[in-house]
Amino acid sequence: MRVATPSHMLAASLVAVLSATAALGLTVHIDRAGTARPLDSPQRYVRQEPNVPYDGRFTFARIRYTVYGRSGWEFDYPTMERHLMTMMREVTELDAHVAGSNIHTFDDPELLKYPIAYLSEPGYWIPSDSEAEGLRTYLAKGGFLIVDDFMRGEWYNFERQIRRVLPDARIERLTVEHPVFDSFFRLESLDMSYPHNQFLKAEFLGIHENNDPGKRLMVVINYNNDIGDYMEWSDDNFWPVNITNDAYKLAINYIIYGLTH
Repeated sequence: MRVATPSHMLAASLVAVLSATAALGLTVHIDRAGTARPLDSPQRYVRQEPNVPYDGRFTFARIRYTVYGRSGWEFDYPTMERHLMTMMREVTELDAHVAGSNIHTFDDPELLKYPIAYLSEPGYWIPSDSEAEGLRTYLAKGGFLIVDDFMRGEWYNFERQIRRVLPDARIERLTVEHPVFDSFFRLESLDMSYPHNQFLKAEFLGIHENNDPGKRLMVVINYNNDIGDYMEWSDDNFWPVNITNDAYKLAINYIIYGLTH
């Protein structure tokens, strides 16, 4: 895999790439309840698209989990995926699927074909024993997990569930000096806030292989943050451009890191 070096212009204004979003062919939009609706219709409905057949190209893989009360795994779907993969195509040489993406459970054997997985709203994630074992296997085989979109007390459920997967895991705070923040874009700061509450400062945490910071990062955790939401609404100028750009830089760095470690 060859990765292009980002120019200063691209690094400074990623959102400009989405200025012509009609070219994406998007026919649905996602509300904050994770519900899709046609752009020209007030009626909202959930529509899960067919998975992209495996062909060796990079495919974004989102994790589905059983909903017990409040949902969240599908938040920002599929608009966030489309925007992020469009950006990957524009600023890297990664041959990514742009018009489609995948949804898997952690115990789906097909997930092992996809090196990067994205888990949204882990504050409401309660995996079955089979799913916990599946995630454990996925990480042991080199998979990289991005955890996103949760805040405040939702941490306690996430920690409880991830310790069912990795009982001895040490969850460590990541600083901007970590290689994951320099895998494609060199980030100078991690100063971000949760998009719907600017007083909640984002925290970046991770789990390393064998609890050794010198080994690969297996799980990156965006706490008090929601980079998916920033990317979803990037063509609507809903959030400040500089913060939206930072969300894209983080997501692209995560993908490149996961593919190269």
